[in-house]
Amino acid sequence: MNKICTRYLNILNKIGFQKSYTSSVVLGRNLCFKSDLSLDKIYPNSRLKIFTPNPPASTGDKFSGYIPLEKLNITYSRSSGPGGQHVNTVNTKVDLRFKLNEVDWIPEKTKQKLMIGLQNKITNEGYYVIKSDLTRSQQLNLADALEKLRSLIRQYEIETPPPKEETLEKIRKRQLKSARERLFLKRQRSQTKIDRQSPSNVDL
Repeated sequence: MNKICTRYLNILNKIGFQKSYTSSVVLGRNLCFKSDLSLDKIYPNSRLKIFTPNPPASTGDKFSGYIPLEKLNITYSRSSGPGGQHVNTVNTKVDLRFKLNEVDWIPEKTKQKLMIGLQNKITNEGYYVIKSDLTRSQQLNLADALEKLRSLIRQYEIETPPPKEETLEKIRKRQLKSARERLFLKRQRSQTKIDRQSPSNVDL
C-alpha cells in the first residue's frame, strides 16, 4: 500500500499538482475540489443565490395572497394516527393562529365578513386557529395550513348577487306550504290522542 501511495504522489509531483490547487488530470481523470454534480456545473447560467421575494403590490380591496409569517403564531406538535416511530419523534403537526381583529394584511371589507362568519370559531382570546397534520412533513403541513387560510379568505371575498324576486316568492310559498303541513300533522296527532281517551260521564 505504501508503494502505491508513493507512486501516486510521484505522479502528482511530475505533473505539477502543487502549482494547480483547483484541478489536475491524473491517469486521464479530472481531479478537482468540486463535484461534477455541483449546481454551478449543472446550471452554469443560473442564479444560485437563495432569496425571499418582496410582497406583491396591493390590489385595492382584493386579497393578494401574501401572508406574512412573522405576524402569525405558528407552533408544532406530535401528529396523531399511523406513521410508526416517526410520529413519536418529530413535531409535524402545525398549529397556525392569529388575531383576526388585528390583522392588517387582509382588506378591511373582507375582514369584517370573516369576523361575522367565523364568530363562533374564534377563541376567547380572539385567535382564529387552523391545524394541519395531512402529511408527515412539517413544511408540507405548514404549506397546507397557509393554503387553507388563503382559500378561506378568497371564499369570503366572493360577492353573492342578491336573490331575484321570483326566487324570493318561491321561498315564501315553500315556507307557507311547510307551515300548513306542520299544523295539519299537529292537529291530526292531537285528534288521535283525543280518540284514545275513554269517554267521560259528561259524554254519557
